[in-house]
Amino acid sequence: MATSKLKIGSEAPGFNLPATDGKKYSLESFKESKALIVIFSCNHCPYVQAYEERIIALQNDYKDKGVSIVAINANDLTNYPDDSFDHMVERAKKKNFNFPYLRDEDQEIAEAYGATHTPETFLFDNERKLAYHGKIDDNWREPEKVVSKYLKSAIDELLEGKEISVPETFSIGCTIKWKAA
Repeated sequence: MATSKLKIGSEAPGFNLPATDGKKYSLESFKESKALIVIFSCNHCPYVQAYEERIIALQNDYKDKGVSIVAINANDLTNYPDDSFDHMVERAKKKNFNFPYLRDEDQEIAEAYGATHTPETFLFDNERKLAYHGKIDDNWREPEKVVSKYLKSAIDELLEGKEISVPETFSIGCTIKWKAA
């Protein structure tokens, strides 16, 4: 189980994980990106499902600006078989994910990031220092009623070379399903 969260300014913990597209991805895979968003995700969580279209839209909006998104599923499969790699492949195809969807089988990456929820976002700058951590926006259930787009604002400020006005928000969603000790 995650013990401590990354602090703003911390370096991104490395990873090398299998993705639903048959490739493996690491931080090096995104070296050309001006910013990298790591989102801890899964298949079964209603919060994640509510945000999937918004995450796809974010990648569409920012891919030409040098921003990459990667989603990582670390959930235990014993009690949550819907989060299996095979189901991840199905979900990525069904939803037409335009970002890599990775499997953290041993949960080491989720622990290294201090992730606790799905979806939980970590925005890193071009030096892979943490610039924003928290939730995507302020209304998971009704996208049309969103007032504060925390992640989008942080991306815009980062790309403009500004200080992030809201660098942290509390994460909402389902808790990461940790394996029994």
